[in-house]
Amino acid sequence: MVLLRIASAGILAALTAPPMAHVQPTRWSVAGASFFPSDSAVLAIIRKRVEERRSAGIVVGMLDADGGTRIVAFGDPGAGKPPLDGRTVFEIGSISKVFTATVLAELVQEGKVSLDDPAQKYLPGGARMPTHNGKVITLGDLSEQNSGLPRMPTNFHPANSQNPYADYTVAQMYDFLSHYELTRDPGAQFEYSNLGVGLLGHVLSLATGKPYAVLEHERVWDPLRMANTAIDLTPEMRARMAVGHDEHGNVTENWDLPTFAGAGAIRSTAIDMLKFADANLHPERGPLERAMAFAQIVRAPTDNPNASIGLNWFIVHAGSDTIVWHNGGTGGFRTFLGLEPSRKVAVVVMTNSGGEGADDIGMHLLESSLPLVPRAAPPR
Repeated sequence: MVLLRIASAGILAALTAPPMAHVQPTRWSVAGASFFPSDSAVLAIIRKRVEERRSAGIVVGMLDADGGTRIVAFGDPGAGKPPLDGRTVFEIGSISKVFTATVLAELVQEGKVSLDDPAQKYLPGGARMPTHNGKVITLGDLSEQNSGLPRMPTNFHPANSQNPYADYTVAQMYDFLSHYELTRDPGAQFEYSNLGVGLLGHVLSLATGKPYAVLEHERVWDPLRMANTAIDLTPEMRARMAVGHDEHGNVTENWDLPTFAGAGAIRSTAIDMLKFADANLHPERGPLERAMAFAQIVRAPTDNPNASIGLNWFIVHAGSDTIVWHNGGTGGFRTFLGLEPSRKVAVVVMTNSGGEGADDIGMHLLESSLPLVPRAAPPR
């Protein structure tokens, strides 16, 4: 499930700079034998992907059960940028949705909102949420991706296709919602919706009286010391942000999502994402981590018979293990975050390419029986 995606994926054109390899071991504790392959084996995987022109650059972060981390990177960060490493900034796209779910879960556990609350409860009087057969769209429906809302609103007409969400306004979202007719009951069927989770982030902001970015800072990023995670880039983050490339290998613009922030606006690094992953694997640590575990509970089926959904997290069974995951995609970036809660391990894969993505690399590192996707044969 590639998210926030407009164009179809394709083989990347030639890179504009020679690829560079970087292996960065980072330890939060003394690590024993790693669950993951060696650095050289991981490097071989991502080097091949870059040399096949399927990605501009890739950073892989791995978290072992003892808290030890490793980061392996290879490829082109973009002209004038420092070499790719664990501090390189990427757009994480729809992985933002699980950050939205984390805040929702915290607010639910604190009794400040309920999953059964109608979204209408928090909207201003002029905005009307659609209903069907008298059934309303709840906060839980929005996070379980079964609200009945479409993937995107029909009044989405970007002025700039390279930064398509930048000019979509809250007023436009309210106008769409007020006139949209649901085709089925809320909660009845899975349908992935950027609109739905963008609305959820907006509703949580209204419910708390705080902007979405402030909510994430106060409740997630600051407690976990994710100093290089933000929506609005600091000068230091901007200097270390990888240059995004579209599916053809051309440099493309960054995406801004003022109205749909909860669906895909966050920028982060592999180091920070491993901190987030680590917290998600340890509910014994405190209220934030318990809320994260609450968000991972299976709640509804998806359109894949082998996958379920929690609060925005997808859950799949791979062999004898369960993988909890989400991915993201913007015009110039593809990302993947996967957890194996039973083993207390996690992997993040971040690319500055809007092409094929990184899901297969992440899944393969978590479960070796899941194959890497081969390069597509060139068209005849």
